[in-house]
Amino acid sequence: MAFDDKVDNKAEEVGGKVKEGVGKATDDEQLEAEGKADQSSSKLKQAVENVKDAFKS
Repeated sequence: MAFDDKVDNKAEEVGGKVKEGVGKATDDEQLEAEGKADQSSSKLKQAVENVKDAFKS
């Protein structure tokens, strides 16, 4: 997994956590859901990249 990909995925995950937190604080269910979706997407991308790395070794 390229370092840039790791940084991008982690940034997306952190952004999702922020969105989720803001959504909870403002009682905005849609923003909270978007934050959770961003986090899930990021974790899936990280898992795919980890599998790719395993096959490169």
